[in-house]
Amino acid sequence: MIDRRHALMLGVAAAATPVLAASRKIATLGSGKVGSALGSAWIKQGHRLMFSSRRPETLKDFVAGLGANASAGTVKDAIAFADVVVLAVPYGALPDLGREHAVALAAKALVIDTCNPFPNRDGEVAAKAIARGPGLYTQDLLPGSKIVRAFNAISAARMNQGGRLTDGRQMAMPIAGDDDGAITLATELIKEIGFDPVLVGNLDFGKHLQPRLPLGGEHTTDEIRTIAKSLS
Repeated sequence: MIDRRHALMLGVAAAATPVLAASRKIATLGSGKVGSALGSAWIKQGHRLMFSSRRPETLKDFVAGLGANASAGTVKDAIAFADVVVLAVPYGALPDLGREHAVALAAKALVIDTCNPFPNRDGEVAAKAIARGPGLYTQDLLPGSKIVRAFNAISAARMNQGGRLTDGRQMAMPIAGDDDGAITLATELIKEIGFDPVLVGNLDFGKHLQPRLPLGGEHTTDEIRTIAKSLS
């Protein structure tokens, strides 16, 4: 395993040398603002995307507009299709997702957790996630999954805009995870859509990847590293 804290102190992003440029099969569980933005961005890089919905027929026009690499299906269909799964649902949906699909998700190369717990929306599960830390709590709900927490603290509108700050500098993307292979793959996919992924810690450190916390908002790589060093 990577000594992540040592890597952070040295100012080294995880997996600085990407190892592939292959087309991936990616599923977004949730096709709202986050799922549609990220899925659209990865389609532009040549990946195949399945967007999931309880009523996939409602996504017909959306996927048609994205071309032949886009499709729609149920959650079960999308998980079966993909080797990378993006969680882009309200946090309150994760317990049911785990009960129904934990085994299938555990077989995937990478599960990207974009979900944030909001008590007013998600109820008791949000309170538990905040107390435990949403990275670790997502892992509790999806045992065995290779989770990397990312895209938790910028607006969905910025996820499909090339990863640039308003002044043109590259935007950093803080990530947290425990599985080296999943971190490598997440790093590659995030770089492809223009962001500079910065490994800030393991899933326990994922508690810092939420809106309105210091790592939230839009930052450069150096800014992310400086902020992360001040956190525990």
